[in-house]
Amino acid sequence: MLKQKIWAGAAVLGFALAATGCADDGTEGASLAGSAAKDDGGQVYEQVEFLGNPLVSEVTIMKANHDLYNRTQPYNTATFLPQTAAFVTSFGRPLSLAQTLGSVLYPDILVVNTARDPSTSGWLSWALADGWGGRNLSDDVVDLGLTAIFSSFLEPAGALCAPFELPLCTDNVDNNDRQFSNTFPYLATPH
Repeated sequence: MLKQKIWAGAAVLGFALAATGCADDGTEGASLAGSAAKDDGGQVYEQVEFLGNPLVSEVTIMKANHDLYNRTQPYNTATFLPQTAAFVTSFGRPLSLAQTLGSVLYPDILVVNTARDPSTSGWLSWALADGWGGRNLSDDVVDLGLTAIFSSFLEPAGALCAPFELPLCTDNVDNNDRQFSNTFPYLATPH
């Protein structure tokens, strides 16, 4: 029964991760302060997606709450952190792991600490290793997220796979399918 739940969870997670990474325009969503914000030209924008840290809303927040999450603010930890913790522990992973990941993923913002060595940048690794912050375009956030949640990398108890290996700790996509640009905003050409 547990094996069936793990495989069912893996299938759902895999689908959610695939859907998250399939934006045709090379973006991962917008994060505006508030549900509506104005730029200098008076144009009004409405926040429709909130993706600070990759995978938080698309994987660890209950689907029924995605709209609410997408219209929230980064510091709304009290409402959503318990859902993320429940997701992690639902696979038999310890609460201590859920708390460690929660401390890194909330508030749901990308932090850049310019007082640190830029070579220490990287998603999740910056917070866990006291590094630079943010994420590099080349960071494999799906594999990093899956490895953090399901493998022995951060917590051996209840590990379901080896770090960065199948069945649950990789999506088997090793790099971006297009070259990144050398000029701002550095994203690959959309297709």
